[in-house]
Amino acid sequence: MSNTTIEWSEKVWNVTTGCSKVSAGCRNCYAERHSKRLQKNPLFDKYRNGFDPTFHDYVLDYPNHWRKPRLVFVNSMSDLFHEEFSNEQIKRVFEVIANRSQHQFQILTKRSERLVEANNWLEWPDNAWVGVSVENDSVTYRIDHLRQCNAKVKWLSIEPLIGPINNLDLTVIDWVVVGGESGPHSRPIDKQWVRDIRDNCIAHSVPFFFKQWGGRNKKQAGRLLDGRTWDEFPK
Repeated sequence: MSNTTIEWSEKVWNVTTGCSKVSAGCRNCYAERHSKRLQKNPLFDKYRNGFDPTFHDYVLDYPNHWRKPRLVFVNSMSDLFHEEFSNEQIKRVFEVIANRSQHQFQILTKRSERLVEANNWLEWPDNAWVGVSVENDSVTYRIDHLRQCNAKVKWLSIEPLIGPINNLDLTVIDWVVVGGESGPHSRPIDKQWVRDIRDNCIAHSVPFFFKQWGGRNKKQAGRLLDGRTWDEFPK
């Protein structure tokens, strides 16, 4: 368990590690790079399988030891709804979330079809923020799937934003996070793509969070949009 430098969260809880690519947004996956690097370090036994999907039972207990309320990103190094993880394993994660109501748990997936299926076998705690990753117009169907699940808080991670998203439908969406791709092979982001999403959020009273411009040196590029930071959260 560790603190995180992710701007919109406070801690990460990696019950699972590893994943596989499903769309263009996965091409330069930071989690894959980090997993392969950590696999070479004997101090990080959790990553002994590299980027192969792996469930870590012993990590389930971690939130039981936190007292102070936190924003917790679930699985920054994986996708909880990956097909390699069973319904029962996912249920166990959500049971911990339900029992630690003082925290807000942020969950993201690109496997949005499984969110719809999960309505048949999963209870959605009020403190589970369930979201989908959307990188361009070609995968906005994930937002439609998200709308069909019964999670109380629904959000979008539009990162890495690698193309325009026209006419973004924000019906029943509670939060939008946008960010550019970072790293050695990062793809460019257009400021107008970001402005269009921000303006849409403002028009529909949806909290908007701009994470970063990204690029090879994301710190240098910063995260100012039109002269200010945008750090809005769901109520």
